Amino acid sequence: MKPRSPVLVLVRHGDTAWSRSGQHTGRTDIPLLEEGRRMATRLREPLRAWDFAAVWTSPLSRASETCALAGYGDVAQLRSDLMEWDYGSFEGKTKVEIRTTSPNWTLWTDGVPCGESARDVGARADRVIAEARSVGGNVLLFAHGHLLRVLAARWLGLPPTEGRLFVLSTASISVLGLDSDADQQVLQLWNDTTHLSG
Repeated sequence: MKPRSPVLVLVRHGDTAWSRSGQHTGRTDIPLLEEGRRMATRLREPLRAWDFAAVWTSPLSRASETCALAGYGDVAQLRSDLMEWDYGSFEGKTKVEIRTTSPNWTLWTDGVPCGESARDVGARADRVIAEARSVGGNVLLFAHGHLLRVLAARWLGLPPTEGRLFVLSTASISVLGLDSDADQQVLQLWNDTTHLSG
C-alpha cells in the first residue's frame, strides 16, 4: 500500500570511510566505500513504492553517487542546500578528538568554530521544505545525516537543535508526510534499513 501523498522521502548516503570511523564529514568530498555502493544499489527496490515528482541530491559525491546507484541519477537535480553541515575547524575530527580540548562539546548546542550553527543548517532545511511543499507531489532527497536530522526537526516544527533526537543510519530511508485530517506535517517512517538485511 502506497503512503499518502505528498511525502518527502529522505535517503542518507551509503557508507564512507569517515562515516565508519565517526569523523565529521561536512564538505570534504569522501567517496563511497564498495560496501556503500552495494548499500546504495539495495535502495532501488524499496524506493519503487513511490512515484516522485522531483528528485534532489546534495552535490557531494557520496550523496550523488548513492542517488545514481539507487536508479535516480538521470532525473536528479543538484541542490546545494542539501549539503552536509559545514563542520569548519572540526572537519575530519571525531567527537572523542574534539572533546579532548572541549570536554562538554556537542554539535547541536555549541556548533563549530569557522563553520555552521544549527540555525544556519535550519535555514537551509527550511528552504528545501518550502520548495518541496510547492512541488505538488512526492519528493525524493539524497543527502547527509546531520542535515537530514535537522530537516526532520524543521518539518515537525521543532527548532533545528532538536535534530539531535533523530538518529540516522547510512543508506536509510525515512518518510516525512502530512496528516490530511489536520494538515499537520508528521513523521511517517524513520531510519528504515530493512532493505540492507539479507
